Amino acid sequence: MKGIIAFDSVNGNTKQVAEAMAEELRTAGLETELVFLKDGASSPTGDVLFIGSPTRGGKMTKGTARFIESLDVEHWKNKPIFVFDTVGPLSKDEAKRKSQLEMIGRGGKNAAVKMSDLATQRGLRVRSPVMHFAVVGMWGPLAPDALTLAKEAARSALASVSR
Repeated sequence: MKGIIAFDSVNGNTKQVAEAMAEELRTAGLETELVFLKDGASSPTGDVLFIGSPTRGGKMTKGTARFIESLDVEHWKNKPIFVFDTVGPLSKDEAKRKSQLEMIGRGGKNAAVKMSDLATQRGLRVRSPVMHFAVVGMWGPLAPDALTLAKEAARSALASVSR
């Protein structure tokens, strides 16, 4: 089984999350390919796809949108797709940050929800939940627990695929 993690990153935060997820997929025994969207990636092929973007002005990056629009729908329409974003700046306090992430998860002004909507419009099936990872400053760093949460999210996503 092959996992693809396609991501865009502006300040390196989303890249760190993608790398942590890739590490978890490899630990689970998957051949894993990291695809940095700024390198002009075309539609990759695999068995499970993760797409990540920073949230910029409540939206995904233009590169992420172009990538989703270029995906081979015939290849991906029946395969699991997961989306994630990095959002911030959020509180440095863990309890407040958790509450902020829950509120973000209920709202639609973030990259992950926009990615899910765009992929769904194209006939692709995005699996729930969309994933959000906290940035505690305007440009970083990631929250102290973000990479651990990214690995847990990847592990949980894979478990849902194998059910």
